[in-house]
This record gives sequence, structure tokens and C-alpha cells, in this order.
Amino acid sequence: MSIVRFVRAALVAIALVVALAAALIGPAAARPLPTVVLVHGAFADTTSWDAVAAELRGRGYTVVVPANPLRGPAYDAAAIEKTLAGISGPVVLVGHSYGGAVITNTHNSNVEALVYVAAFAPAQGEPVQLGLDPIRFPGSQLLPPVLQVGVVDDAQGIGGKNLDGYIAADAFHRVFAPDVDAATAAIMLAHQRSIAVWANLEPSGPPSWSNTPSWSVIPTGDNIIPPASQRFMAGRIGAQTTEVTASHAVLVSQPVTVADIIAAAGS
Repeated sequence: MSIVRFVRAALVAIALVVALAAALIGPAAARPLPTVVLVHGAFADTTSWDAVAAELRGRGYTVVVPANPLRGPAYDAAAIEKTLAGISGPVVLVGHSYGGAVITNTHNSNVEALVYVAAFAPAQGEPVQLGLDPIRFPGSQLLPPVLQVGVVDDAQGIGGKNLDGYIAADAFHRVFAPDVDAATAAIMLAHQRSIAVWANLEPSGPPSWSNTPSWSVIPTGDNIIPPASQRFMAGRIGAQTTEVTASHAVLVSQPVTVADIIAAAGS
């Protein structure tokens, strides 16, 4: 065999070996999508996330929407941690409004990103109410008569009762969700859940954002948590921030935008 034919045969053999190896190895495995856990806030329930959850599921994400008890950051975080304990693999943990205080107090090693949507992100020792300080952050309309209080049945309360806050029916659309239509606002009002007054006064614990990358969605027309307050908290935690022309109900009025940011956090 001539040297030329020998070299050609060797090259063909090498090519066959490389092709076989590539076939056996196959394409590189794609990074699995994280599970997205959506935590609702005060004056809402799990249905507030319906449109965002549907958008994310349409993109291939597994989405879990646990009920938030709305009793206080520590108690509520413990409830969310029970949900996280049943999830394997990476998690993007998302909180809306008061739900931001809950995810701040939630700790699980699988959580790789936090997303705050029109949300509180308190520091250790801070109550949620500090984020509504009218001197530092004026503009919240969450005041009487918009904010109402009443006694509710609550196994966690004193004598099975507790003092809860809720938004007056005649103010809900105007204050909480002015950028949704009347029919949607009526559905949201029907699903409103009150929050324990103590939940806004309880000091927050060690923050999960101290060692977890964070994102923040700030609606510039928020009548509940002033945008200035949200900007301050987002800056303090080093969040990647997106401002949106929307109300406190941005998760309902602009679900695709919110889903885009959640997906970015999980990429």
C-alpha cells in the first residue's frame, strides 16, 4: 500500500471514530428549566398569579402557586418552605407585594433566584410597615378609609380571633388595580383575602436576598407601595430592576412582562 493510500485510509478511520463518538455522546444536555414558585401578597389569593402562571407553563416551566396564610413573615415563610421541601432541582422564588417579605424570610438551598414584583424586601429587623413610611416614601393610598380592619376567625390568633386588614370594596379597583378592566377588578375583589395587622408589624428575620441573586419589578403607578420605596429596597439588595408603567396589580395587567423577567431570573 502506498503512503498516500495509507494516509487516506487512516483519515477515513479517524473520521468514522469521531462520528461514532459524537453519535454515542449526543448533543450536550440543555440546562433544565427551574421550577417557578409564585407567592401571592395581601388582599389577593393564588388566582392573582393565574395569567403569569399560564404564560410560564406555556414556555415549558413547572409552576407552583402555594397559598400564603398572610399571618406574619415567619409563619408564612415556614408554610412556603414546606412547599419548597417537596421540589427537587433549582427554584425561582417570586413574591408579589407582602409576598416579598415572605420570600425574604424563606430559606431553601434550591432557590437560585428571587423575584420581587411590586414587593417589599425588608432588611433584618425591619417590619413591612417601614416600607410605607409616609415621611420617607409618601404616596401610599393604603390608609383609612381605603384600608379597613375587622375581627376574623384565626386559629393563630388570641382566642381563635385576630385583627385583619383589607381594602374597602368601593376603593379596590381605583387603588389596587386601576389598570385592569372593571370585570377583572370585580373578580379580584371577590378573591381578596385579608391580612393580619401583625404581619405588617412583625420584624423581618435574616434575609434570603443577602446570598441569593435578586430581580425587582417596580410598577411606576403603584398606589400601595410607593415606587420610591420599592426603588430603595431594590437598590439595597442589589436587584436587577425593571420599571413598568403599571399599577400594584402589574402581575394581572401585564403578565407577559412579569413572566419575561421571571424567565430572565431563571436563565
